[in-house]
Amino acid sequence: MVENLLAAAAAAEAAAGHEAAEASAWGFDPGGWVALAMVAVFLIMLRMKVPALIAGALDKQIAGIRQQLDEAANLRKEAEALKAEYEAKMKASDDEATALKAAASREADEIIKQAKVDATALISRREKMAEEKIGAAERRTIEELRAKAAELATVAARGLIAKNHTAAADKALVDEAIAGL
Repeated sequence: MVENLLAAAAAAEAAAGHEAAEASAWGFDPGGWVALAMVAVFLIMLRMKVPALIAGALDKQIAGIRQQLDEAANLRKEAEALKAEYEAKMKASDDEATALKAAASREADEIIKQAKVDATALISRREKMAEEKIGAAERRTIEELRAKAAELATVAARGLIAKNHTAAADKALVDEAIAGL
């Protein structure tokens, strides 16, 4: 767009047939006035100590950034310390879990061994009790058979005595028993 305006101005000058003179005031052309204005702005800035203010502001920002970096470094150190602490705790808990598992395994083995011993002892006691019951039943049966045999022998003897003995034979036996006393 500026190029179009310059091109239009150049075409108008050529059409007018004369060259336009540059404006100047007090011996300064427009570039000189811009340079003079820039020098004035710089002098005002130096007089008001703007570079010192800018430097102070930058120093404050630098100090703030340093403080943030220090805080970040401290936080990182704390985080690393916490991480190390938790890793140590995890390792300790893993070791403790392993030890508990080993202890539980040993205790289970001991319980199994004791259960086998107890079961063997129980079986032995029960076998002994069964043998004793069988022996008692055998003795009882033998005693019952003897009692039955004695009872049958008594009945048979009574029958034989009643059949074969008379009152006279009984009297002779009684007299013989009395004489033997």
